[in-house]
Amino acid sequence: MTLPATIAWDAETCSIRFIDQTKLPGRLVVATCTTVPRLAAAIRRLGIRGAPALGVAGAFGIALAAQKCRKTGRTEFLDTLERAGRDLAGTRPTAVNLSWGIERTLAAARRAATVPGMQEAALSEALAIAREDEACCHAIGNHGAALIPDGGTVLTHCNAGALACSAWGTALGIIRSAVSKGKQVRVIASETRPLLQGARLTAWELLEDGIGVTVITDSMAASMMHAGTIDCVIVGADRITPDAVFNKIGTYMHAVCARHHSVPLYVAAPLSTFDLINTAGEITIEERGRGEVATCGRQKTVPDKAAVYNPSFDATPLDLVGAIVTEHGVLRPPFDLKLQTSRWRERR
Repeated sequence: MTLPATIAWDAETCSIRFIDQTKLPGRLVVATCTTVPRLAAAIRRLGIRGAPALGVAGAFGIALAAQKCRKTGRTEFLDTLERAGRDLAGTRPTAVNLSWGIERTLAAARRAATVPGMQEAALSEALAIAREDEACCHAIGNHGAALIPDGGTVLTHCNAGALACSAWGTALGIIRSAVSKGKQVRVIASETRPLLQGARLTAWELLEDGIGVTVITDSMAASMMHAGTIDCVIVGADRITPDAVFNKIGTYMHAVCARHHSVPLYVAAPLSTFDLINTAGEITIEERGRGEVATCGRQKTVPDKAAVYNPSFDATPLDLVGAIVTEHGVLRPPFDLKLQTSRWRERR
């Protein structure tokens, strides 16, 4: 089955088309966003999710605002774009790619001297970001494929696949690349409570590719590591600071268990996910609504008077990470991310 792009620009209608991930695995629905508020709503409800995909969404959001804006003065036009950027960036505060895509596209628009030039520059930059994201994912896959042993079993958490990017994926991109090189790979997908991105999304897209996958509850992973049935853990990232990897809640738990059982944990992420200015303690971790934990479908699972805590992400210290795979190569401990990435950043 040939799947539509996770997120794409529709030139005919000047709109954004995306796979609505809230409908999977039951239905494959391609939705359309014609306004920035609709895009923001899609991001908030996780119709669009995954760090690289959010970067592309942020870029397309600025392009969309530029195409729809009817202001004729350059200052007023730019004010509209910047307001759209603030609205979009506020939807997911932890994922750095979103603000990165927004700021990069705004910067391109600011360099143009006229309103038509700003419209053209914003769209051109957003399309470039989308193309680069796909190329990044394939490069990450090629660099990381060697980390997976032939015949090995890989545990992955949440969804860091094609659905979280323009195509191919980061963590799942490594698995796809390993399989394309002829390796036999078994995948264990933790269900990823509370919204089951591993069970709903990772399992779905791997099966679409003909890659076998077994879904487990999050709490089963340590027992499987103890039994020796997991060879490595590969996850994506929503932000990487000089001291920690921010990823879906539960990643830290897997990292601690993996270290105890001498199972390597690898992180797959493009350089756009790196935040080398802030430390872990300075990052706002998004908290989501009670209903995600307190209900399952229409079934209430938590008593009304019981409090609920629902952070979307946790921070895994870098000393629990065996390698970080980027589009430029593999970083290994001891990590000094500013130094290790300086040459790559100079080439960009």
